[in-house]
Amino acid sequence: MSTYTFVGSGIASLAGAVFLIRDGGVAGEDIVILEESHKFGGAFDAHGDAENGYFMSGSRMFEAMYQCTFDLLDSIPSASDPSISVREETDRANAQWPWHNKVRLVNRDGSIPDFHTMGFTERDRIDLVKIMAEPEHLLDGKRIVDCFQPHFFQSNFWFEWCTLFAFEPWHSAIEFKRYLQRFVHHFSTIDTQEGIYRSLLNQYDSFAVPIVNWLKERGVQFRFGVRVEDLGFASGEAITVTSIATLTDHGPEAIPVAPGDCVFVTNGSMTADKAFGSMTKAPGLDASNHSGAWKLWEKLAQGRPAFGNPAAFNGNIAESSWISYTVTVKDPLFLQLMERFSGSAPGTGGLITFKDSSWLITLSIYHQPFFADQPEGVSVWWGYGLFHDRVGDYVKKRMVDCTGAEILEEVLGHLHFSAADQAAVMAASTCIPCAMPYITSQFMVRTGKDRPKVVPEGSTNLAFLGQYAEQPDDVVFTVEYSVRCAMTAVYTLLKLDRTPPPVYKGLHSPQVIVDAIRTLHR
Repeated sequence: MSTYTFVGSGIASLAGAVFLIRDGGVAGEDIVILEESHKFGGAFDAHGDAENGYFMSGSRMFEAMYQCTFDLLDSIPSASDPSISVREETDRANAQWPWHNKVRLVNRDGSIPDFHTMGFTERDRIDLVKIMAEPEHLLDGKRIVDCFQPHFFQSNFWFEWCTLFAFEPWHSAIEFKRYLQRFVHHFSTIDTQEGIYRSLLNQYDSFAVPIVNWLKERGVQFRFGVRVEDLGFASGEAITVTSIATLTDHGPEAIPVAPGDCVFVTNGSMTADKAFGSMTKAPGLDASNHSGAWKLWEKLAQGRPAFGNPAAFNGNIAESSWISYTVTVKDPLFLQLMERFSGSAPGTGGLITFKDSSWLITLSIYHQPFFADQPEGVSVWWGYGLFHDRVGDYVKKRMVDCTGAEILEEVLGHLHFSAADQAAVMAASTCIPCAMPYITSQFMVRTGKDRPKVVPEGSTNLAFLGQYAEQPDDVVFTVEYSVRCAMTAVYTLLKLDRTPPPVYKGLHSPQVIVDAIRTLHR
């Protein structure tokens, strides 16, 4: 009887466990998920309560072409209505509350620019087409800023694209190219954000909870408070894991890996060392790099080039970090003001970006309720600032040094509500900021060899999962990437006669190309 061990309990591991059972015929009791923290879900980390404030690091966008993700969700019953799948629940929610953004960008004075116009020069268009056609190996070590003139970064297209996907000018040109190709079918709706999906509730309650329920019902074992320190390998040319060295509350523990067993490792973590603040406390930026996910990858990669180069991703916190904030409101006033300002009911308007703000602030108003236990009369919304090291326009401090109250004050300043309305919203709100040192580390400048393959050459029983395992064509910082990793790993190690659905390629669609060209000339 073989054992299947996952290191980490993020969506990649949860999906991998589902595929082992559903597609590989593995018994649930033969699957073990080891988690360093005491909560499952990884980046799906929405928690809190109405009294003290809800909080989360973020919420991942997804869309209809996430074929691996929907394949997974189609197998899992909804937590709120077990008679339908999570996929059906998600489809119904997006049919009932589709996005159509009426205010995507906001000027410094609170006015709304013509955000439907992309604002390109002819040089911008040429550079955009060029990077999409450039072979990846020619972009090794290049930043986005190396591929464009300064004007491009003041275009509406850039503000709309970078804040939807969290790109910054210093990020990898390779990843930017992949995103342009992967989401070319969204060029024509980048302004209104039609076709962008959300889960019914936050992704912890809507995705992680029902998947974990499904796994536990089948006997999958979750072990919390277990930090994986190292893997032992058999001698020889093949890559074969023979043991797992862990550290628990009771001290070191060695887990043997027998012939036929498999080990799935999530190497690295974009939400590692995250820190939450409060209304009266700034979150601070934890630069200690003490996360087990990074430490394990660093140890495994020593002397093993096939296991990648973690330093390419976690070596520059100044360029991989930003701050999000979650706001709990016990008064309908804020949502009423935002509906009047944006023309959109909660959950239908998409992202709103204050393009001239020093922090490059973006906010998102969700359909309510957003948490499973959220009471009537309480609302939750979320936002982030990509430039946390800059001084605010209304609060003269760096975002990273600001409390939740100060961040909320800055956001309300850009909305230009009356002093009375701002004071009322402040009095009814709890804003909890979250500082994430590695949140866009997967976008850092890299070469084609810095990420290990999902199943390295010569591996007999080891696979890598998540945002730092290499998969051609698909894009990191997406749920789809993690789920595709899980499919690839399970099907490969179990030698199943199956492959993941191909990555959607809109560039093969004449209509998508025509729409994209029209967008470039708007």
